[in-house]
Amino acid sequence: MSDTILDVKHLTVHFEVDGQLIQAVNDISFQVQRGQTLGIVGESGSGKSVTSLAVMGLVPNPPGKVVNGEIWFNSGTGTPVDLATLSETQLQGYRGGQVSMIFQEPMSSLNPVYTVGFQMVEAIRQHQDISKEAARQQAIARLQEVKLLPTDAALATTIKTEKPRLDDESLKEEVDRRQQAILDRYPHELSGGQIQRVMIAMAISCNPALLIADEPTTALDVTVQATILDLLRELRDRRGMSLIFITHDLGIIAEIADQVAVMYQGKIVEAGPVWDIFAQPQHPYTKGLLACRPQPNQRLRLLPTVADFMAVELAGTEISAAAANGGLPVDGAAPIIRERVLDADAQARFAPLTEEELTTRAAALAANGPLLAVENLQVGYPVRGIFGKTRSHIMAVQDVSFQIQKGETFGLVGESGCGKTTLGRALLRLVPAMGGKIWFEGRDVLGLGSSPLRQLRRDMQIVFQDPYSSLDPRMSVGAAIAEPLKIHGVIKSRRNQQERVSYLLDRVGLPASAMNRYPHEFSGGQRQRVCIARALALNPKFIICDESVSALDVSVQAQVLNLLKELQAEFDLTYIFISHDLAVVKFMSDRIMVMNQGRVEEIGPAEQVYRQPQTAYTQALINAIPIGSLDRIQELQRDRASVA
Repeated sequence: MSDTILDVKHLTVHFEVDGQLIQAVNDISFQVQRGQTLGIVGESGSGKSVTSLAVMGLVPNPPGKVVNGEIWFNSGTGTPVDLATLSETQLQGYRGGQVSMIFQEPMSSLNPVYTVGFQMVEAIRQHQDISKEAARQQAIARLQEVKLLPTDAALATTIKTEKPRLDDESLKEEVDRRQQAILDRYPHELSGGQIQRVMIAMAISCNPALLIADEPTTALDVTVQATILDLLRELRDRRGMSLIFITHDLGIIAEIADQVAVMYQGKIVEAGPVWDIFAQPQHPYTKGLLACRPQPNQRLRLLPTVADFMAVELAGTEISAAAANGGLPVDGAAPIIRERVLDADAQARFAPLTEEELTTRAAALAANGPLLAVENLQVGYPVRGIFGKTRSHIMAVQDVSFQIQKGETFGLVGESGCGKTTLGRALLRLVPAMGGKIWFEGRDVLGLGSSPLRQLRRDMQIVFQDPYSSLDPRMSVGAAIAEPLKIHGVIKSRRNQQERVSYLLDRVGLPASAMNRYPHEFSGGQRQRVCIARALALNPKFIICDESVSALDVSVQAQVLNLLKELQAEFDLTYIFISHDLAVVKFMSDRIMVMNQGRVEEIGPAEQVYRQPQTAYTQALINAIPIGSLDRIQELQRDRASVA
């Protein structure tokens, strides 16, 4: 029996966009061995997700089409078959059964009008000729395997503790009732991590030989992400199945992959064992991806980006690496990639900050005095009863107190639901506070009337998480940036408004011509730059960055983080930087506040919180960071060898 379970040869996929053929995947070849994990890494537009869709026979046609290549699949129980030659009916015999996939957006992968149990039973019976009850029992077993449900014995023990007088028959009925309760839930009743576990359970329900996981942890908190990675490793080793893991983050690849393929412009630019890719990267794109991720064990002045390691030229003109990665015309000229070597100035720009520099900055910030002070703040969301009357409140922020110095970046970190976003919005009075005090430059924010509050908001701005939904799709970028100027009557002349918009676009790294374009014409990173420009329009003193880089590729994320630091120095800004990613928060922040269930876990200097955490919760956040160090890779590979 061959050890190769998947052999892809010269795969090419084209998409027709506005009458033009675009190369999404360009003549790539790779193999996956039995029981092995292949990590495919690259940024948006690199072709990694299209590659997985091609293997599954799910490339939408039109506008996409597999124009060349072979996809040989060998389950080990029969003759190898070229999946690319099969009809849709024939593919159904493999898809979901022998080759299964976990999609990037778990919430949109499940039908919101059907229960989780109904959808799992349907998927199982699609590939197995069994009764509904047998499929239901399999669904329960798979949910237990992914640790969404406790085992029968563990559940029985819990019930006995709660209800010691139950007889055996009643105990069995109670176990069955609680298991059915999970199956009867709808997708919206589960958290992101729970939904992803349901998707994994569905994917493994028919015992596939190959599992493809397309960005399965992107939208999850770092601690939930760590548990999903542990679960996938455990399932792979116990079942002996092969895994293709797709992501834009090399730190995650280090946690799970045996072999790595790096994709750029629809091509595999580098491939090899995970140790070789991290220890001795050869391609400048790989070097850039490795360098641009914030490392929590050191504090750099600025983050390197892919552009610092390579230049991309198209028809004699240098273009951004991201622009070249979005798919190129089939009949167009191929871009030329030239490696850049970091000179002495660049190395100084990206050097770690010394202890002396950190101490000097902390002393200077302390001397500035507080810009914002919060005392015993409480924010709750009402629970409505009969006739809409408020029955109780769910407390999102409970008794939170802190100060922020002028010119400081104050990091706010915690998992989803901890109250960090609600806290940020309460500071701007975008949500009402139930109690406490908020002082901004000595003014009582909660006591201000509508007119003084409007004046205050010229000094207090926010950059939201999703740049696309933050911008009106019917309004040009120039109009969106100028809108605050009109609302507050700061600059009334149209010509002066355009000059201000042009200046702001230049400061965030966009050309003045961008003011006439619309949000859909920009990439995610460019849209976030537009949102930052709009936040700067009124010359604010204080900006809240609410998960403002969490949806961006790692290289674009590095560019935006560097931009925020540079703007802070230029405009003397004070930031609250909100994120669930402690590595990103530590890079940006002077001090960090960790929140959990609406309360403050701890506050301290960024280095101290990372190196000497005071609570188990903070330590758990730190432990969950995928750092991608060589020591960690060596440890994982050693564990892998012992399992094999």
